[in-house]
Amino acid sequence: MRYGFIGLGNLGGHLALSLIRGGFDVAVCDRDSARAARHIEAGARWAGKPGELAASCDAIITCLPSPTASEAVLGELLTAGFAGTWIEMSTLGRDEILKLAARAGDHGIRLLECPVTGGVHLAARGEITVLAGGDADLLAEHRPALEAMGGRLFHMGPLGSAAVIKVITNMLAFIHLIADGEALMLAKRGGLDLAQAWKAIAASSGTSFVHETEGQLILNGSYDIAFTMDLALKDLGFAMKFGEEFGVPLDLATRTREAFMKGREAYGGAAQSTMIVKLLEDELETDLRAPGFPARLE
Repeated sequence: MRYGFIGLGNLGGHLALSLIRGGFDVAVCDRDSARAARHIEAGARWAGKPGELAASCDAIITCLPSPTASEAVLGELLTAGFAGTWIEMSTLGRDEILKLAARAGDHGIRLLECPVTGGVHLAARGEITVLAGGDADLLAEHRPALEAMGGRLFHMGPLGSAAVIKVITNMLAFIHLIADGEALMLAKRGGLDLAQAWKAIAASSGTSFVHETEGQLILNGSYDIAFTMDLALKDLGFAMKFGEEFGVPLDLATRTREAFMKGREAYGGAAQSTMIVKLLEDELETDLRAPGFPARLE
């Protein structure tokens, strides 16, 4: 099986590298050729444009920042006559996935949606969780490649189902992030040692994945989670749409989205999503810092 991987950003770059290290035949493509240096060194082939992968690959994997980018890449693949499997690992809404699948299917391309969750640091270790939506036989065909990129793989159902659960997991993460900031601020203003408070929370019923990972970056002061305010707002927008469609009032998610809009206004859309906690720090003129915490997660 020959794979083409398009999109070597913070997340995609690690996924592609895990696939190469897993012994798969991989060609890589990105708008920034410098991003591909480590992949080529590891044994990948380089393609300057997505269309160049059409003739040499059985399956194309994409990890892109927006539905617009995914649609543009699909257009290039169609122009080049690609008719294999498309594995879409970007975070998209269900409507976008179904729309892209219909367009691809008209040209003989079968789509498998496989967004991932868990953070860039887990992608770097090949331990990120893969959420799959699509036909079972197609998933079985590409399971070895997906398992090379991720530690756990969940088949959520037909196309569109993985998009729903991915948005749900991200919505929860953003809510937990704001809650963790408030909890740490209570500890700080209550006179507790923040490092010890972090450890106590991590060992308690109140812990969360976000506390145990992003909480460390907040206490370090780097906030460097490699995920932006703009991306957080994109995902929260998808959650709002699902809430309307499914008739579910999303009170916490709505307040969280409002907070992230304030965060983007204060720090810019390219700012780290973890800087949402800095809104509270700035408001109270109280930094949440403690020694012994990493600037980046490994």
